[in-house]
Amino acid sequence: MSQPAVFEPRRFRSTVPYYARFRLPYPDSLIRRVISLAALRHGDRVMDLGCGPGLLAIAFAKAGMEVVAVDPEPEMLAAARAAASEAQACIETRIGSSFELPPDLSSFGLVAVGRAFHWMNRGQTLDTFDRGLAADCAIALFDDDHPRTVENGWRFALRDIGNRYGRSDSPHVIQARRSDYRTHEAVLLDSAFSQLVRVSEFVRRSLTADEIVGLAFSLSTSSPERLGERTGVFERDLRSALAALSPTGNIHRDRGT
Repeated sequence: MSQPAVFEPRRFRSTVPYYARFRLPYPDSLIRRVISLAALRHGDRVMDLGCGPGLLAIAFAKAGMEVVAVDPEPEMLAAARAAASEAQACIETRIGSSFELPPDLSSFGLVAVGRAFHWMNRGQTLDTFDRGLAADCAIALFDDDHPRTVENGWRFALRDIGNRYGRSDSPHVIQARRSDYRTHEAVLLDSAFSQLVRVSEFVRRSLTADEIVGLAFSLSTSSPERLGERTGVFERDLRSALAALSPTGNIHRDRGT
């Protein structure tokens, strides 16, 4: 059996400015599809668990939901509040995590988790949801992936350079390579939330080298805190690889969510 996640509440502290600026938001059309699938109505309550700087929280709030954004990192919540104010979206923020869930679980119509489920003790979290959420509450796991297009060559450069700087030694990367690792789908199918539906959308966006470097620093595996004194040489190596891929600096990102 794969091992449960180890809770490190301030894991993403040094990534906050990069995460808020360089992680791409989810398409509004995808948010609308999830709202429809979950049969939510205007004003229904949505929890964004592990909200980071509020990418999902703001999107659901703009779509008319009452949103509670939950994260263990105070600086992430501050970034979420600032982003929500700029977007003229109303959200409530709370310190918390999957290990310390809000007591009013039964009031939510949807729990949204964006790129964070792998940091949780997934089985335990789902058991807690089963006991605390209303019977008609849905759980939506959001993630992104990059199809194997020529335009996404920069992703392999980022991966390979990251591995040289310890990415492959990160606990969650090691965990995902284990032969007994259970995918999110397998964990969900063994839970009370076994009726699964997958929806996705693909987008293409032009990127600069600065944006890819910022994205790299938003990752736990290549955060400034993790890299420490090697941050400068990591950035130099990454920029060199990106320049070799695209001397003109014209880089595309194909992304599926």
